[in-house]
Amino acid sequence: MAMAAILLLFLTLFSNSKADRDFDVRQHLSTVTRYGAVKDIVDNSFIPSDIPQGCTPIHLNLVARHGTRSPTKKRVREMEKLASHIKELIEDAKQRNLSLQKVPAWFHNWESPWKGKLKGGELDIKGEEELYQLGIRVRERFPDIFNEEYDPDVYPIKTTQIPRASASAVAFGMGLFSGKGSLGPGRHRAFAVTSESRASDTILRFFECCQTYKDFRKNQEPSFNKLKEPILTEITSALAKRYDFNFTRQDISSLWFLCKQESSLLDITDQACSLFSPTEVALLEWTDDIQMFMVKGYGKSLNYRMGVPLLKDVLQSMSEAINADKDNQVPGSYEKARLRFAHAETVVPFSCLLGLFLEGSDFERIQKEEPLDLPPKPPQKRNWRGSIVAPFAGNNMLVLYSCPANSSSKYFVQVLHNEHPIPMPGCGSTDFCPFQVFKDKIVEPHFMHDYDTLCNAHLDESKHKPETSKLSQLFRWIFRLGGNDDTPSHGVEL
Repeated sequence: MAMAAILLLFLTLFSNSKADRDFDVRQHLSTVTRYGAVKDIVDNSFIPSDIPQGCTPIHLNLVARHGTRSPTKKRVREMEKLASHIKELIEDAKQRNLSLQKVPAWFHNWESPWKGKLKGGELDIKGEEELYQLGIRVRERFPDIFNEEYDPDVYPIKTTQIPRASASAVAFGMGLFSGKGSLGPGRHRAFAVTSESRASDTILRFFECCQTYKDFRKNQEPSFNKLKEPILTEITSALAKRYDFNFTRQDISSLWFLCKQESSLLDITDQACSLFSPTEVALLEWTDDIQMFMVKGYGKSLNYRMGVPLLKDVLQSMSEAINADKDNQVPGSYEKARLRFAHAETVVPFSCLLGLFLEGSDFERIQKEEPLDLPPKPPQKRNWRGSIVAPFAGNNMLVLYSCPANSSSKYFVQVLHNEHPIPMPGCGSTDFCPFQVFKDKIVEPHFMHDYDTLCNAHLDESKHKPETSKLSQLFRWIFRLGGNDDTPSHGVEL
């Protein structure tokens, strides 16, 4: 019995150490994950459809996130504060005569790599490469779609007015049209990239134009912080014992952010990331994924239903392509691909509108307006992972196929997520769906929700409310002074 127990302990320790060696933190950074680290991670239990012989791709819709970017100005300041606090922690350890052998070597001379940086959030060189290579792969994969001479009406490229998104669109276009022009050694060609005003872009920045959503997101922060607190407290306590430092929850939050930035931008995994065990990384990743679920994903239907204008735009482009195919329009006279570049706040809701990454019967639940459970906590497996749903350069491609007349349907839609076929629960969990089924079961049920009604109805109501007279306001104020009114006052921000 004793030998069996020792053997079991040895096997457990061996398997755990092997799991730790196989653990790649670069695949567990939620939405800060670089595209190359996760783009080929797929669900091996799903077998993609065989495209029937004779079916030809005739149109492509792309909704992509910008590539890997630098930290924002707010985060740059946070990293500089962290550098100062690390110095204070080391000084405190010296004054307490603690052994400095436990202090991570990189702590001693660490400075923020972004120290003194005045701006932030711009597309990184790695992000440029991600989108450039994606453009090349898309062209090579769909030669039937990208076989026309470039024309902005045949291959419209649309982006938000945020520089990292527009720069991503340019990098993608350079890859897509490389060798097709006469500019420079790469024989590049000029192409058009268009965008709507940030104030009115309800197709790609619907989240910024939706006042109801902005109010919801602001009010949701306390709930999320409360959910996150026990995890941060647990990991703070573990690291404090491990390194004899008086870490705070804010320290752990900042060190986790540093881990994500070092891994994705600098390919450094042996500094901030090495402070955390794989189990702790999984928990921190889960808290990020939960936040994404609550404020960008299935946590509230408003999060994705405000993306209906984008879904309508996709359906319109498909319908026009079908009409062009039926009418045998002259090549070059109609649109063959609509290419869009935006943000995680665009890609995540769009994925939800398609019903992707749901667990079990959740598709039926969202159709019935029933709330979904939060994604399960590690070590349980979950479909909802930010590193897969919306990494840097994460994308959804909807490819429209024209099939022979003798097939079950003339037109089909295939959905590719990060370039791989993905099942659609609304179409029998296949990735290759008859267009009419895609339209009837997945797309059009969302159209009962009007964007203006969802996002700005309460603003219209406030406009039409009769103004309370100044005299009645004065009387109420006087009565409050004279009496014991415990009713809280609710100020309205305009």
